[in-house]
Amino acid sequence: MTAKRHTPPTTRVADRVLLDAARECVLEQGVRRTTLTDVARRAQVSRMTLYRRHPDVRSLLGALMTREFGELMTRAAAGVIDGPTARDRLVRGAVAGVRAITADPVMRTVLDRDGAMVLPYIVERLGSTQKIAEAYLVGQLTAGHADGSIRRADTAAQARALLLTVQSFVLSLAPATADVPVEDLLAELTHLLEASLRPEHP
Repeated sequence: MTAKRHTPPTTRVADRVLLDAARECVLEQGVRRTTLTDVARRAQVSRMTLYRRHPDVRSLLGALMTREFGELMTRAAAGVIDGPTARDRLVRGAVAGVRAITADPVMRTVLDRDGAMVLPYIVERLGSTQKIAEAYLVGQLTAGHADGSIRRADTAAQARALLLTVQSFVLSLAPATADVPVEDLLAELTHLLEASLRPEHP
């Protein structure tokens, strides 16, 4: 007779548990000092469990940033859903997004303590968080072209130009407001976006 093997049931650890643990580690010690071992210990899982999901720290932190940014953008968009036009929703949503991102503890930790981490996404390639933002912009631009509230142009080019503009405010808001009130600067961002998107009338 062949003895039957008893395989204990496995319980898959939710991604949320791993990302929450990574968030706590980042807030506590910064991005550069966070290791997979730290996160596994904080999540109370084996290192192998974490390695199977995220083979390196870059993968794990990328997933964390994507989650954080996605949630921030969702809240910012929900706050302006009652806007009368797509242009109004886009402008107010973009400014709200700048406020939310620059105030978020994880984003602030990355920008304040590990700013070099974002450099590749400025000079080499677009990251997943930028693509989330650009998708939102494309959606609002498309709606604005349809309702007549946004100047017609190539949607992809418009979205990319808006992304670069808003991104600069996110990355540089802290030093830029050392001697200029933050509300004044965000008011100028609102004006810039409104002026660039307003339809041209003959």
